[in-house]
Amino acid sequence: MLKTLDQEWDIIIIGGGATGLGAAVDSASRGLKTLLLEQSDFAKATSSRSTKLIHGGLRYLQKGNINLVLEALRERGRLCRNAPHLIYHRPFFVPSYHWWEGPFYGIGLKIYDMLAGKLGLEPSKHLSRDETISILPTLEQKDLWGGTIYYDGQFDDSRLALTLAQTAVDHGASVLNYVKVIGILKENHHTCGVKVEDVETGVSCEVKGKVVINATGIFSDEIRALDNPKSPKIIQPSQGVHIVLDKSFLESETAILIPHTADGRVLFMVPWHDRVLVGTTDTPVKKPVLEPIPLDEEVDFILKETGKYLSRPPTREDILSVFAGLRPLIAAEGKKTAALSREHTILVSDSGFITIAGGKWTTYRKMGEDVIGKALLVGGFEDIPCKTTDLKLHGWLEDADPLDPWSTYGTDGATIKKIVSEDTSLGQFFNPKLPYLKGEVVWSVRHEMARTVEDFLARRTRSLLLDAKLAVKVAPLVAELMAKELEKSKEWEKEQIESFTKLANNYMITP
Repeated sequence: MLKTLDQEWDIIIIGGGATGLGAAVDSASRGLKTLLLEQSDFAKATSSRSTKLIHGGLRYLQKGNINLVLEALRERGRLCRNAPHLIYHRPFFVPSYHWWEGPFYGIGLKIYDMLAGKLGLEPSKHLSRDETISILPTLEQKDLWGGTIYYDGQFDDSRLALTLAQTAVDHGASVLNYVKVIGILKENHHTCGVKVEDVETGVSCEVKGKVVINATGIFSDEIRALDNPKSPKIIQPSQGVHIVLDKSFLESETAILIPHTADGRVLFMVPWHDRVLVGTTDTPVKKPVLEPIPLDEEVDFILKETGKYLSRPPTREDILSVFAGLRPLIAAEGKKTAALSREHTILVSDSGFITIAGGKWTTYRKMGEDVIGKALLVGGFEDIPCKTTDLKLHGWLEDADPLDPWSTYGTDGATIKKIVSEDTSLGQFFNPKLPYLKGEVVWSVRHEMARTVEDFLARRTRSLLLDAKLAVKVAPLVAELMAKELEKSKEWEKEQIESFTKLANNYMITP
């Protein structure tokens, strides 16, 4: 793998999450010789653990951050155009249990509609009590007045990440997972490349590049320290937890937004892959890790707040999976993490080493545009215009059905179906409760750089997040299919099953 790196690159990007992948697409589409390096798998950390929403952020509107909301709403509209097979409209309902809440939230949502302008989705509207019950029969009906319905974008975060990796490759970039940056190279005190290690083999080498960009999210400070050990810390990680429930708790294609919880955050209950995704929390964390662990108090908080709004309150026994992600918030002394901005920041060190931090999935494209614009200046390149505003992403397919599990593959779905037609055994489901075929394992290894059972069950498909126990049950079958494609041994299969089972235990709840 490392032999392909023996050349000088225009742009080297460290980090294969939303920010790094967005920057790679921007850089490659401008014609720059681009390399992206990820220490683990694409979207392994924060970028596969979101609430699965592409949205303007009503919470930021409430706090008066109009500029961030405007930018996010514009990016939401652009992404709906550029990746219609991945982003779709989802109705959200804000319930009213006091007479004044309907007008209050209704006015706020009309402002939200207005800010979206021509890139808006559908206008918000008020629903009466009876209309509300008809579309949300499992909503708590005691003291219910009605509410307001509005529209936002929904997506599958790790599938968008993979699509961005494929789009970058389509435009000439090289993207590598399981290659870790272990040092920053310098000539005359100026950054000129990176030292890397192949995680699978332990082999290391040096890679030259005119500009190096740190887009590692929660690990930004660790990479900044490789450039300058005295670099001040800029990241304050904040943990957000989600639980996944059976769809019977919602029985609707309309999501619910709880506008005010006990800790002052909003809470979402969102239909997702025939389940209900509920979250999130906001818990300050001292040290970032690749695999954060949900805290019991976070899970209990979500259950308690959710139970106030459902006719059948969920319990710990009802949780199919629970997962945690860390937000890469920009630190601000004296502020709680919930109050920290989601705007992104770009820093350039004395050596010309660039860091982009902060931000969120919805604005990934703008973050890529901004950081590559800065890289052009740092690297002394000519001013090449950004191409991503209207750039169709890999697999672009219009009128895709969001309820069709094949929709996230876009035009690639036809190729997967061909693989299945050539070997009918690959057309079988792993499990009736998981919407994935054996052929998708073969596809993910051949075309999506899946290297481990976790890669497939956590991010190429969302099996681990949909039902952790079921994911463990199908892991041996996945390991067998992957071993055949990767030409791995029975010992590798055994190690993969053990490793994945240990990981999946953190996604299960003990009653």
